[in-house]
Amino acid sequence: MTRTWPTPSTPAQLRAQAHRITTARDLPLLTATALTLVALGEITGRGHDPATQFPGLLALALGATLPLAFVRAHLLLTATTLTTAALLAPVTYGQTLYAALPALAAALYAVGRRSPGRTAVLFTIPFTAYALTDDAGPYGVALLACAAAAIGAGNARRAQAEAARRTAADWAYADTALAHAALGERARIARELHDIVAHHISTISVQAETARFTTPGLSPEGAERFLAIGDTARLALTEMRRLLGVLREEAPAEAPAAPAPRTPQPGLDQLVTLVDEARAATGTAVRLIVRGRVPTLDPGLELTAYRIVQEALTNARRHAPGVAVDVELHYRETELAIRVRDCGPGTTAPSSGAPGHGLLGMRERTAMAGGTLHAGPAPAGGFLVEASLPTGSTTP
Repeated sequence: MTRTWPTPSTPAQLRAQAHRITTARDLPLLTATALTLVALGEITGRGHDPATQFPGLLALALGATLPLAFVRAHLLLTATTLTTAALLAPVTYGQTLYAALPALAAALYAVGRRSPGRTAVLFTIPFTAYALTDDAGPYGVALLACAAAAIGAGNARRAQAEAARRTAADWAYADTALAHAALGERARIARELHDIVAHHISTISVQAETARFTTPGLSPEGAERFLAIGDTARLALTEMRRLLGVLREEAPAEAPAAPAPRTPQPGLDQLVTLVDEARAATGTAVRLIVRGRVPTLDPGLELTAYRIVQEALTNARRHAPGVAVDVELHYRETELAIRVRDCGPGTTAPSSGAPGHGLLGMRERTAMAGGTLHAGPAPAGGFLVEASLPTGSTTP
């Protein structure tokens, strides 16, 4: 017959078992009952005067063990009762109740574990006073050392638990901050992707449609190719909008792609080039009107203004092709006013009726710059985008 030996428990399993035992609901009551029986047997087996000593020792034995059953509900009262009874026995009758020592140690450990440090220190005062008396001897010193050790162990356990909670809270805060940073970065990527890629793809689509009708002597095959280019560009825009929706959702970040070549961010000094490109792509009138004294602005503010104008021109080409567009910049003392108006049908909403990522990106950029933005049908027809960006104190 083969004997199967039990598998040794790991330290983690032992700690889990100890935790289950020490947190059992009826453990204090069972321990108090057992210690009370031991204390009763202890005073019964000793020689003493039944008429004078036994009633007092019986009361002290019960007071030094039985209150342990209420240690969870009334900690300080229980610890005070056990301390008083444990010290009165040797002081009053000159006898030590050894069964009271485990109950006292458990109560003092709970005091150190659950009470403030000052309260725990107060419980060492009676033991210190007893240890300094002439009748205490080595027993008084040992009792003081045991009481201090129990309270210190409870304090150490409490400090360890608080450190673990702080560490968990710090990690939770770090994870939350990282998640928010990732969401903000995905939103920034979505804005940049929409502002840059959508602008150029929509330009390709408009140029392909325009070339189909303006190129003299174009063969049917060439017209079909231009038509295919326009369809491909529109399909790419649709797929990109779907990708932007994924980037704006609270989804786990994907693996980082290979770093792209870095180029300087555009500013208002490149606005003339942007207007010229829009005019060349559509073949219509696109005017740039600048009012006020041009100051030196923060690069971030210039990038915001550039992206707002870029998105407004892109929307005009997409939803109102072939119409004139006016781009106005008004430099005031404390703000930069941007106004882009086309003479189209007066809407830039997609066919589904849901707001596009372009207007959302413009609002996000304006809000980050501390400004305001209005986009909607113009009073006299067409579509109007108005933005006000605070510039603060500037230097010409």
